[in-house]
Amino acid sequence: MKQLLLPLLAFTAVLLALLVGGSMLTPAGLWQALLAGPQAGTAEAAIVWQVRVPRVLTGLLVGAGLAVGGVVFQGLLRNPLAEPYTLGVSGGAVLGAALVIIGGLSGAVTVPVAAFLGALAAAFWVDRLALRRGFSSAMLLLAGVMLNFLLSAVVLFIFALATAHELHGVFLWLMGDLSSVTPALLASGSVLIAGGLLLTLRRARELDLLTLGEEKARQLGVDAARVRRELFLAASLVTGACVGVAGMIGFVGLLIPHLLRRWCGPGHRRLIPAAALGGGAFLTLADAVARGLTAPTELPVGVITGMIGGGFFLLYLMRVRDWRLF
Repeated sequence: MKQLLLPLLAFTAVLLALLVGGSMLTPAGLWQALLAGPQAGTAEAAIVWQVRVPRVLTGLLVGAGLAVGGVVFQGLLRNPLAEPYTLGVSGGAVLGAALVIIGGLSGAVTVPVAAFLGALAAAFWVDRLALRRGFSSAMLLLAGVMLNFLLSAVVLFIFALATAHELHGVFLWLMGDLSSVTPALLASGSVLIAGGLLLTLRRARELDLLTLGEEKARQLGVDAARVRRELFLAASLVTGACVGVAGMIGFVGLLIPHLLRRWCGPGHRRLIPAAALGGGAFLTLADAVARGLTAPTELPVGVITGMIGGGFFLLYLMRVRDWRLF
């Protein structure tokens, strides 16, 4: 029964996301639109197949990627508050993608690749700090947050120099948006995110051993340096692709791994698939709330995840005394 809870949650999130929006649909109307197919000429079929199905697919994909990225960073750094947003990795991805978009080079491949390179550069900086002797996890987290603020300021500086026409297409994207994803961008992002997720799942056992410390992992036969590089590369690839597809969406990688680790345990063979499913369900549900809360006006989904994740972050800091997770 416990194994069915996450799939049931994901199915519920998908159903609500298909029903809720500027034009509310009944379950019967949704069923008819799904059966009619994307080529049907009805308004309901157009809403479902052309607007909501792509958003649901994007939410499932990006939510899964961000949650698994959080799992990897938390495991490697052994810090429960590590995730792409708080470590500044998302900020690096946004900077890379923003440079491409403002430079007029936006495309289905260039944006995710530029975001990946930016995320990789930020992750490398964080990794170097993590390896510094005596650099505490609390200071590492603070450095990541400050890096995120710095990179965000650079992005805003770039946007301040851009024209109003150039800013029109990136403003909502900067706050996290699932509405403007093209099929080509979604397809290229899916390839990058799926590749990163498969690599992290393949290295689940080694990640378990790395949480014990690199010295113990080496004693157990793990090439700790190589596995660290591979996992940082995979997490950066996933984060960059997610940002390239949907923009800046924070705290999914913080909230979902933390909750699911308590539910299914710290073993990454179970935690990584569970985080992928839970993260996809959470972001899809958050997007439904963003569309239904102020309908017919839509809120950027990053606003909803930021409110939920920021509240969780503050509550956690008020209650925790020891930041060590493993």
